[in-house]
Amino acid sequence: MEYENTPISSNIEDRRGQGGGGGIGVGSGGLGLVGIIVVFAISYFTGINPAVLMGGAEMIARHTGSDTASTQPATTGPAADPNDPMRNFLAHVMGGTEAVWTEVLPAQAGVRYAPATLVIYDGATRSGCGGARAAMGPFYCPIDKKVYLDTSFFRDMKAKYGGGGDFAYAYVVAHEIGHHVQDLLGILDKVDAAKERVSQTQANALSVRVELQADCLAGVWAANANQKWKILEQGDVEKALATAQAIGDDRLQSAARGYAVPDSFTHGSSAQRAKWLTAGLKSGQIDSCNTFAQ
Repeated sequence: MEYENTPISSNIEDRRGQGGGGGIGVGSGGLGLVGIIVVFAISYFTGINPAVLMGGAEMIARHTGSDTASTQPATTGPAADPNDPMRNFLAHVMGGTEAVWTEVLPAQAGVRYAPATLVIYDGATRSGCGGARAAMGPFYCPIDKKVYLDTSFFRDMKAKYGGGGDFAYAYVVAHEIGHHVQDLLGILDKVDAAKERVSQTQANALSVRVELQADCLAGVWAANANQKWKILEQGDVEKALATAQAIGDDRLQSAARGYAVPDSFTHGSSAQRAKWLTAGLKSGQIDSCNTFAQ
């Protein structure tokens, strides 16, 4: 991925090196009793599956109860190192998403784009939606309009999911920014309201549609970014598609328990994730991402 010519974002909050602060106790043996109680409390108030909180993959953190966590004072972390390649890369990716969506969202949907903030951390931190842990994977919190990313996830992509590469990493960030775009379009609120009126299986199906749409919106970003800055190199798309397939619910569930339960899917199958990322890449249009009509 050629990203050096893309804009650099200042909306990066670096909390690495702060030694936790996520509000969920994690010892050398994993979650203790108190930690498990906290996880189920967060699950109760957010609607997030506790299995996801305790060791699942990426999610949207939804907070429907008390928002006291969002009032915690922000922490700044260590001074930014201008020679830090990870921070530099992420600043370019964020800058690229901001430049693209600032143009595309008003032009295609008539909505002004307000940038999100990317929080990078290690181990654990605090978000407006509650505690954030590395095991939760990257997520978007609509309460504080921030994306949370423990950068060790990129190492896990190589070791556990067979993914990796700059564009695959950018896809992960762009997927979370896709959730931010959904938030700005009012989609997340509508889905949350709809989930209150349906069964758990139907609610899971709605979650899948949200996630697949975020995949498609990541593709829309990539298509427009490539048109502006020629960011894609040979093999980039294939690596991103391999990553999308590797984190499909069917593949993750089969790896974890030997079989998959489609009714419990919350992110979509490997085939679905690859399909919708491809749809956005091919079209570059938000209208091509209506996963709810499929």
